[in-house]
Amino acid sequence: MSKTLMNKSDYYFDLPQQQIAQTPAIPRDSCKMLCVDKNNPFNYSDKTFRDIYDMLKPGDVLVLNNSKVLPARLYGAKTTGAACEFLMLKQVQQDVWECMARPGKRLQPGHVVVFGRGVLKGEILQSLENGNKLVKFTYDTQTLFEALDIVGKLPLPHYITEELKDGSLYQTEYAKILGSAAAPTAGLHFTKELMDRLIEKGVIIKYITLHVGIGTFRPVKTDNILEHEMHSEWFEIPEDTAQEIMKAKQEGRRVISVGTTSTRTLESCWKVHGCIKACSMDTNIFIYPGYEFGVIDGLITNFHLPESTLIMLVSAFAGYENTMKAYEHAVNDNYRFYSFGDAMFIY
Repeated sequence: MSKTLMNKSDYYFDLPQQQIAQTPAIPRDSCKMLCVDKNNPFNYSDKTFRDIYDMLKPGDVLVLNNSKVLPARLYGAKTTGAACEFLMLKQVQQDVWECMARPGKRLQPGHVVVFGRGVLKGEILQSLENGNKLVKFTYDTQTLFEALDIVGKLPLPHYITEELKDGSLYQTEYAKILGSAAAPTAGLHFTKELMDRLIEKGVIIKYITLHVGIGTFRPVKTDNILEHEMHSEWFEIPEDTAQEIMKAKQEGRRVISVGTTSTRTLESCWKVHGCIKACSMDTNIFIYPGYEFGVIDGLITNFHLPESTLIMLVSAFAGYENTMKAYEHAVNDNYRFYSFGDAMFIY
């Protein structure tokens, strides 16, 4: 592998501000889709996402992340009346969460923040080395999640500046298990009707769960990407998914991951166990050019930020030059980028 691909700047591209999607496509499967052949570089085709029906074959295993985004952004006030903001990142114990907090320096252990007129309260237990806080929540509802439904807001990425009037648009159709601080956005393009048609065709749909952390948006700050400290995320692979994937691998059928989160889950399991098996664990796998994939044969993904770990993962799978040329094509052809943007199918 070329040493130059270790430089963060190798993954930079110019993107006009107006191509950062502020709202999702409606209907979901009406967005554009760039098809990229990893074995035939620079041969791209422009389609609509619903055309994925024609691109998939009977027997293909489509792996989706069923994590659901928490309404994890909280606006409240200290007992003194000072305004505060929390972003819940990771569950540490049942009602204890690691949170980003503002103003961080003024929120110290013992301070209590009140949300929604007391429906939810958060007590600072500890200030962590990374600047985040450990917060213990108490609530008037039966569960913390019920309280969050009342007072919480979906934590949209910083580059989405328009308010989202319908929060369901930032959840996949199949979102089920609460825990993510951001949506697994490649799945936002699927409608129930499209999924039903795929199943009728013989495509096998299986699920994993990876709770997306806010670290997915953290920029690579080191010039040498190998010095980047990768964020950690929790995942689970159920038994039926593991069995179906291993059966497909043995029979030579394709395994296609929907999103970088599904990819990181499958490849993490393969790296640890040498196979896909039912398991749950944390992963901080960093996939960049030179990585040898053990599981996936195809990838459905969105268009990612310049110099991000996500474009590095895509470059590892599709090939570096093939990926960067595909992104150039997408910019020139006015594709929409990032969470609410258009799709790419790499096969």
